[in-house]
Amino acid sequence: MSESPVDLDELRDRIDQIDGEILRLISERASCAQQVAQVKTASDPGAAFYRPEREATVLRRIMALNKGPLDSEEMARLFREIMSACLALEQPIKVAYLGPEGTFTQQATLKHFGDSAKSLPMAAIDEVFREVEAGAAHYGVVPVENSTEGVINHTLDSFMDSSMRICGEVVLRIHHHLLVAGTTRQDKISRIYSHPQSFAQCRKWLDAHYPHAERVPVSSNAEAARLVKTEWHSAAIAGDMAGKLYGLERIAEKIEDRPDNSTRFLIIGNQDVALSGDDKTSLVVAMRNQPGALHDLLEPFHRHQIDLTRLETRPSRSGVWNYVFFIDLKGHCDQPEVAAVLEEIRLRAAEVKVLGSYPQGVL
Repeated sequence: MSESPVDLDELRDRIDQIDGEILRLISERASCAQQVAQVKTASDPGAAFYRPEREATVLRRIMALNKGPLDSEEMARLFREIMSACLALEQPIKVAYLGPEGTFTQQATLKHFGDSAKSLPMAAIDEVFREVEAGAAHYGVVPVENSTEGVINHTLDSFMDSSMRICGEVVLRIHHHLLVAGTTRQDKISRIYSHPQSFAQCRKWLDAHYPHAERVPVSSNAEAARLVKTEWHSAAIAGDMAGKLYGLERIAEKIEDRPDNSTRFLIIGNQDVALSGDDKTSLVVAMRNQPGALHDLLEPFHRHQIDLTRLETRPSRSGVWNYVFFIDLKGHCDQPEVAAVLEEIRLRAAEVKVLGSYPQGVL
């Protein structure tokens, strides 16, 4: 004899019970966060409440423990918001980012810090650096490279003149949409606004679908979305946040030429970050202008089996035809093997500047 199906009202009652238990546990966690703040403040009035390595460890643990049915990343995002809200009870975090509102950098900021952080849009990358250096913001978020278009040189150049440390990273899948306003004559679109990088990332799609439309580069995709609101014959290439901010309609989704299009953003701050167990280190190296300089730089990494994940060159500001190298490697500068390589490089290079060791992006 088969069992009778579960009654719908019983399921709803069970959900209500679970919700009550979740509420109780979140409140208990928030209370613990407040106690953590009290303990930290008692021992060190200037203590940092946000600990990137601790947050990364917690999120990795949640993803490892998750058994479904929710996806592990979805579960981690839920916990990110809980952690963000609890951290705001300890100390509300101010985060400067490359604005204006509605940009992918704001989306990366929310992904990394959660909705409880106070985000501050800045007009330029160097303004983000200045805001954090001045203490007006605890952290900053800046783009550093796109999987299609390469590095953002302005960000690399800003590190050369700054004392800021890299405290974390976040990788964001970039999806571009063609957006229009309610008053747009969709069959008469003759002008498309977007950021130059977005045009580059959607070049083939635009050539196929709007080959004769004027492509007007603007300072950000959010600005492109704003302009569309005032014109009946134009469209914008932008992301979800910009579309929602200005109430635009998608007429084509995910128009980027490469489906794996992603941008990496760096979190900058004033603090050194402890080991998290899965870390990266970024540094700037200036080599002497002599034969074999590049070999001398790379050989210790090979010998110590340190994995380089990024190597970029930029012109040095100290002399014509001199270059500096921006290097990302796997590992933390407090690990013995990484420390040994850095010590060797300092003996061979004109200058070595460690920009920071930080957790690899979890989400």
